[in-house]
Amino acid sequence: MDIDFKEYQLRCQLRGHEDDVRGICVCGNAGIATSSRDRTVRLWSLDPSDERRYSESKILLGHTSFVGPLVWISPNEEYPDGGIVSGGMDTMVLVWDLKTGEKVQTLRGHQLQVTGLALDNGDIVSSSVDCTLRRWRKGQSLESWEAHKAPIQAVVKLPSGELVTGSSDTTLKLWRGSTCTHTFVGHTDTVRGLAVMSGLGILSASHDGSIRLWALSGEVLMEMVGHTSIVYSVDSHVSGLIVSSSEDCFAKIWKDGVCVQSIEHPGCVWDAKFLENGDIATACSDGVVRIWTVNQDKIADALEVELYFSQIAQHKISRKRVGGLKLEELPGLEALQIPGTSDGQTKVVREGDNGVAYAWNIREQKWDKIGEVVDGPDGGMKRPVLDGNEYDHVFDVDIGDGEPIRKLPYNRSDNPYDAADKWLLKENLPLSYREQVVAFILQNTGQKDFTLDPSFRDPYTGSSAYVPGQSSNKSASAKPTFKHVPKKGMLVFDVAQFDGILKKITEFNNNLLSDQEKKNLSLNEVEVSRLVAIVKILKDTSHYHSSKFAEVDIAMLLRLLKSWPVAMLFPDFLLEMIKRVATNPSLPANLLTSVRVVTNLFKNSCYYNWLQKHRSEILDVYSSCSSSPNKNLQLSYATLILNYAVLLIEKKDQEGQSQVLSAALQIAEEENLEVDAKFRVLVAIGSLMLEGLVKKIAIDFDVENIAKISKASKETKIAEVGVDIELLTRQS
Repeated sequence: MDIDFKEYQLRCQLRGHEDDVRGICVCGNAGIATSSRDRTVRLWSLDPSDERRYSESKILLGHTSFVGPLVWISPNEEYPDGGIVSGGMDTMVLVWDLKTGEKVQTLRGHQLQVTGLALDNGDIVSSSVDCTLRRWRKGQSLESWEAHKAPIQAVVKLPSGELVTGSSDTTLKLWRGSTCTHTFVGHTDTVRGLAVMSGLGILSASHDGSIRLWALSGEVLMEMVGHTSIVYSVDSHVSGLIVSSSEDCFAKIWKDGVCVQSIEHPGCVWDAKFLENGDIATACSDGVVRIWTVNQDKIADALEVELYFSQIAQHKISRKRVGGLKLEELPGLEALQIPGTSDGQTKVVREGDNGVAYAWNIREQKWDKIGEVVDGPDGGMKRPVLDGNEYDHVFDVDIGDGEPIRKLPYNRSDNPYDAADKWLLKENLPLSYREQVVAFILQNTGQKDFTLDPSFRDPYTGSSAYVPGQSSNKSASAKPTFKHVPKKGMLVFDVAQFDGILKKITEFNNNLLSDQEKKNLSLNEVEVSRLVAIVKILKDTSHYHSSKFAEVDIAMLLRLLKSWPVAMLFPDFLLEMIKRVATNPSLPANLLTSVRVVTNLFKNSCYYNWLQKHRSEILDVYSSCSSSPNKNLQLSYATLILNYAVLLIEKKDQEGQSQVLSAALQIAEEENLEVDAKFRVLVAIGSLMLEGLVKKIAIDFDVENIAKISKASKETKIAEVGVDIELLTRQS
């Protein structure tokens, strides 16, 4: 996918705050307001002597603890130079007149920290950790209501007039007045930041490491995953760009769902906001506000840029740990001048940016160099997060060919070959890359030898991995714990090679043109050009778009689907042709992509009723997939079964659960089943038994024997889910 994007570069650094900068507010032409842990709000205006820079113009003093959310009051009769509303840890909401820099209102009422602010037709709306929203008018509390059962972290007003809140309960809520009209469910941890994306919906940033774009109907239009820790804020620009900030020390810029730039900071990035001209302001835990620009005339001078990179380098050194100790705290080489006290005594010293271990040789009275010390994962720092799960490593993998960077998660307890296989299948990449991926893992984790480890963590279910928001304390309950069931959420296949599709269709069309009997079925030059235009639209609008296809284009595609020979029905156009692909003899390529198309429908809840209604026909069409020698086909069918299990458990559809259970049991008994396919159907069986309505049916179908066979598997995760199922059979 080609993305037209100019990289942001440092414009200037604003120094003045004495502690973490927590929030940013763009104040029209007046400049930028920032809040800090130093208890101040500061206003920054353009420096008349250097148009690249901002200078501090006002310091607003009044909060008694750190300050967080800010909102700008545009100039009016009451505030001719505009105003600022600020919320703090001290539970207060303060209103400031920027003409005088004085506090003009102190709004008391919240019991805990104020986390969010919005203006609503002259009223101020505030959110708090006390779980309430409050509406203030002319300095008085007009109304208050409990909006969530957990702390509210953010509130934003939509152009349509409604309010949206984000909470530690993992949901967003849409409010008309004090009435909740919709609850958005999808994040797996605290919703920390919100922003409006004009014409599309609402953006949310979460502790689960993701950013989501929601339609106001509740549908997820796009999910952006790339941060490796808590995402604190998100903002959008009229250009369509999105910026997010995170605990991982990066501000990331996104276009069409793809991360197009990661801007590193020397500390946690608490907030990021677009200025009206497209520049970006970031708030960092080092107490500095930074402005970033694509305008070449406003880029910082070489000295300022060098200072910034020096700060980054120093920050990395301060964070680097060796043997559980900070690198900067290790002694230098001079420590080796002191003799050891016993043979084999070890000492770690700092050499440059590395820690090096030495052992005392008592016979020769000298320190022998052992080698560089490589610290284990998480030397006291947070582990990287991907899709809401923590891993020892999350690698950026560039597969070339213009493809976006892929994220490869890996735990040191994983078998590198299993990790490579699962990742390639998940990313729809050729299994021929296997050895390259394994070599990449071993090289980047410093492993020379490896063995299978029973503490296996599965990236599909996140089992055994800490999920943010879950308690780290073990429950005192006597209830059995299950490692892989129940499955939550849907699995999909979401990579399409549009250029390859277009090339194949063109090839098929040329074959039709050369066949006199079938020439009438071919596309003419105008239709081929329209097809190229359709593919371009799909390529340019990755996860969501507002582009519409002309009716003549839809008609052309339908004609292609209905009239072209089955052998030429290239897979990516089979959404409406589910039954046709099963025509004997069925083509594996058609079956594979069509089953993935159906599986991907589970990504959007708007298709759930349709999938439930046509469950029997769909499962019947693909029933032969489990016995196919095609491993990818086995995995795709198993994924379809697992998604159906999750859906029908949610729908409490006992008849549907019975059919899915029957299909899953049948697949589980296949001898030559691909490992991940078997794992997924076993998870489906366990989930249906634990949370569905068909446990007795499973026991009647001798599921205990399947559990017994699975427990004896050499594949760790198969054995583990076998134990889960066996435990379920023993429960009353």
